[in-house]
Amino acid sequence: MKLSDFVAGFLAQQGIRHVFSVTGGASLHLIHSVADHPEMINVCPQHEQAGAMAADGYARITGGLGAAIATSGPGATNLITGVCCAYYDSVPVIYITGNVSRGRQKRELRVRQLGFQETDTVDMFRTITKYAVCVNRPELIRYELEKAVYLAKSGRPGPVLVDIPDDVQREQIDPDSLEGFTPDPVTTTPKEIPWERIQTLIEQSERPILIPGWGTRLAGAESELLDLIELLKIPVAPTWATMDLLPADHPLLVGSFGTHGTRYGNFAVQNADLILAVGSRLDTHETGSPLSSFAREAKRIVVDVDDGELEKFERLGFRTDLSICTGAKDFLAAAVKVLKPTAKGKFTAWVDQIHKWKQAFPICEPKYLEEKALNPYVFVKTLSRGASEGATIYCDTGCAIAWMMQAFDFKKGQRLFHAFNNTPMGYGLPAAIGGSLALGNKPVICVTGDGALQMNLQELATVIRYKLPIKIFLLNNNGYSMIQQTQDQWLSSNYVASSVEGGLAFPNWIKLAESYGYAHSTIQLNQEADAAVQHALTTPGPFFCNVELAPTHRVIPQVKFGRPIEDTEPLLDRASFAANMLVKPMPVSDGS
Repeated sequence: MKLSDFVAGFLAQQGIRHVFSVTGGASLHLIHSVADHPEMINVCPQHEQAGAMAADGYARITGGLGAAIATSGPGATNLITGVCCAYYDSVPVIYITGNVSRGRQKRELRVRQLGFQETDTVDMFRTITKYAVCVNRPELIRYELEKAVYLAKSGRPGPVLVDIPDDVQREQIDPDSLEGFTPDPVTTTPKEIPWERIQTLIEQSERPILIPGWGTRLAGAESELLDLIELLKIPVAPTWATMDLLPADHPLLVGSFGTHGTRYGNFAVQNADLILAVGSRLDTHETGSPLSSFAREAKRIVVDVDDGELEKFERLGFRTDLSICTGAKDFLAAAVKVLKPTAKGKFTAWVDQIHKWKQAFPICEPKYLEEKALNPYVFVKTLSRGASEGATIYCDTGCAIAWMMQAFDFKKGQRLFHAFNNTPMGYGLPAAIGGSLALGNKPVICVTGDGALQMNLQELATVIRYKLPIKIFLLNNNGYSMIQQTQDQWLSSNYVASSVEGGLAFPNWIKLAESYGYAHSTIQLNQEADAAVQHALTTPGPFFCNVELAPTHRVIPQVKFGRPIEDTEPLLDRASFAANMLVKPMPVSDGS
């Protein structure tokens, strides 16, 4: 058997049905073997970065492995941004690169490069993967593939890289004689979780907040989390990665919080007297800066599978009352069995106060509805009304993700995916391609910005080539408005490199969509939004909706970059809470 055929068969055994491959001289045999395998489809994105992101978007949907193949040199280096998305969000993806034949490798020679397009791929990827290896001996291919997949899925998941020289791909091997990989026995002692202390902290609290993070999704612990919410009746402030966990009308849902969150979400978190964070690393976009300013008078229980994430708090001067290193699913499953139900009505006053804040500080203010030109918050609310239960959404970075996280009202079964920690421009469209294929060519929604789409513009062709029913909503404001908002705050609104006047250039989006063969429409007015969104979502096949927004729209509220989520009122104490029910919430910056 040719070694590349063995690799293809191995990928198929992992349940992978689509491999995202950009061809090249050093990857031809791998790609041909995948294309010839009866259980897999070789998908051709137009750029390796997009292929890496599509594999990431694919894995997030399936819960299994994604896979992408690239050639040596620039093919491999083009993967890097997409690999970072998978690494920082703990997504298991196997990236396979070809490399120059062993006889053309520089090895110990004091030269930069010997073979054409030779690159030291493994060293480049070592810090952004869980495992990176070059298979220079054909007899090790099974061992290295099995080891890579084991590491990608075990513990805190993540991407792996397997680099295979061209001549090794062409070697003939005997599969029955290949050595397999056997992981070392796991001898960890079950963690002693201080349940009595946790129970006491919950019973002593009057204003608790539960913060579920992406780790709960990675662990497949959604049902256990919902059971705990029902048991404890604690208000829930999800991170962006779990905003789709509860429907918008859930009585215990607080809403998004952090530097680009909602006012009411930040009021709740900052006034909490107990924080229970499960599977969240509490990123600085959630806590503000410095970390010590976050929920500063709350007791803090933090649960994470990665002890490094827990250790960082001590090094950064962030006090945690309990740091528990264990998997989210194990913790939540045990919590539901061990913890006592909350007494009826215990947190009613606290939940009522949060609802009062929600009513007092709506994210889509009534005045936005009175505007004639389309307002981004009105658009997001319209999209959330139009999207069906179970809809799958991929979102790009910048204002697109911030507006969506603040204003989208999730329904039952809906999912939203984003490269939450690497958050590059250009992720949305290729990830949506991976997601649509993983769902069996089902419709998905892609919300992107004009700046972000430019980064992977070429993938508009991939959508058409594979007839994917992706509904693209382009938030078109002729610039990078998130960057402009920072320039408003710090650089006297001098929009260098963030506007057309500052150096950017954009195409005629409708003519571009027509050239690719998209059905399309444009939304310019608030009153057009409902009908236009419905038309886009219900038209069969790919659809391109040009959502025209004024360049002056900003994310409101937004905490000024580098500032804490500050309060100017004294922090709430038990007596004032009981007496006054928090009539005056803590103000949060609107970006000024």
